[in-house]
Amino acid sequence: MGRISAQKLHVKKLVAPWLNVDHTPEDLLTGVSFASGATGYDPLTPKIVSVITLEQQLEYFDEYRDKLVAIAGEEEAERIIDGAFFFVCAGSDDIANTYFTTPFRSVQYDISSYVDLLLVGVDKFLRSVSARGAKRIGFVGLPPIGCVPSQRTVGGGLHRHCEPKRNYAAQLYNSRVQELIERMKEELNTRIVYLGIYDIIQELAEDGERWGFTETTHGCCGTGLIEVTNLCDSRFMAVCDDVSKHVFFDSFHPTQRAYKIIVDNIWDTYGHLL
Repeated sequence: MGRISAQKLHVKKLVAPWLNVDHTPEDLLTGVSFASGATGYDPLTPKIVSVITLEQQLEYFDEYRDKLVAIAGEEEAERIIDGAFFFVCAGSDDIANTYFTTPFRSVQYDISSYVDLLLVGVDKFLRSVSARGAKRIGFVGLPPIGCVPSQRTVGGGLHRHCEPKRNYAAQLYNSRVQELIERMKEELNTRIVYLGIYDIIQELAEDGERWGFTETTHGCCGTGLIEVTNLCDSRFMAVCDDVSKHVFFDSFHPTQRAYKIIVDNIWDTYGHLL
């Protein structure tokens, strides 16, 4: 989603990852990505799968700012950050993996109280980003988690229906995080725009034929039931003949064609606010 979003915002074709050691000055002047797949607002989420925490990503941003100042000078660096667009997308792994797949949180919290725990993390992260100079933040809501292939497989029964508890958790989170964002916008000198993706992904998952998709419940790689990320390495795992006919590439992430539809929907709905 990040690459297509960058193109849509007319930034550049690809936002370079910060951990890439081969940054050019142009990379730094036009923006980089600090994202880490499978991280989350729950501090336990990145620990379970050994990925980069949100706090570490903020530290990377601080390192980036120092390098930007070294290249462009303090005044120009401040101007670049002041005019930058910050894209925040996390939370799905908190619910799908940490809450519903492992036992660690579900024995401590019901769905409502776990969502409140996530909101504490959201509040802390957005305040930290704002304090570092962010003036425009696009905050992505959660998809219908119960409708992605892996969650259909583990929770949707024999016929792999969309799993309602996971979808309820996502909807509850989306509702409460929008309320939080409205309160924070009044308090912080930052434009925070909530970017809803629940409805468009649910439409793709339940009525993909409308967009020309013929497979909406299985991923393109392997069996399409549970494989994700490294388990979809094409050197070891077969992929479908025509990925453009699939809504999902692996059992959790949409295909590039589906992502384009999602980003186009975001742009059409919220572009005037960004």
